[in-house]
Amino acid sequence: MVDNDDEEVALDEATDELASYFSGKTPKIVVTTSKKCTKMTYDFCAELMSMMPNAQFEKRGSKHELRQMIQIAKDQEFTDLIVVNEDHKKPNGLTLIHLPDGPSAYFKLTSFTPPGKISNHGSVTEHHPEIILNNFNTRLGHTVGRMFQALFPQVPEFQGRQCITFHNQRDFIFVRRHRYIFRDTDKVGLQELGPKFTLKMKWLQKGVYQRDGEYEWFFKPEMETSRRRFFL
Repeated sequence: MVDNDDEEVALDEATDELASYFSGKTPKIVVTTSKKCTKMTYDFCAELMSMMPNAQFEKRGSKHELRQMIQIAKDQEFTDLIVVNEDHKKPNGLTLIHLPDGPSAYFKLTSFTPPGKISNHGSVTEHHPEIILNNFNTRLGHTVGRMFQALFPQVPEFQGRQCITFHNQRDFIFVRRHRYIFRDTDKVGLQELGPKFTLKMKWLQKGVYQRDGEYEWFFKPEMETSRRRFFL
């Protein structure tokens, strides 16, 4: 667990690879896929981009290797590269690479539900959302939370009343988008906008992703020695 007033953590975060974002740098994100993806994966990418105001999609060619895509994204001054993978015609993984110096993380992706399949969902506006991070309490969790924060403009547009929540529970990260509904002066409700999906981190690598790169954390099944032991 990390205390909010931990000076060592504060010093590390003030000088890490993500620090430039928290000093006011505007995120610029490119989203792509693994090779030969199907409609559901493209639909997920479209929903993902609708959540991030400064994201754009680039279709991946059959000859484009990940290292080439990373270099192109660097050359075009993108701050983040997101690669969505699929298996059995469904999106099943997400690689997040912060540019130009990392870190990089891979998440298993499950339970994707588009807005159209959410009962009574609201309509999304172009306002910058408020970001809510819940239960990212360890040093590793702090890093992951900061990677998510760096995908969004620092100043939310509160008039849109939209919020995106990354809720960590037992190392499963539940991602949801809602709008505040003010029913009267005393009561506030939430209207789900969608999409919703769940992430579970499998590894975190220092720097920009490389096959033989240095892993800061790598999940192994034998690490689950206790129901009370969590990593984020």
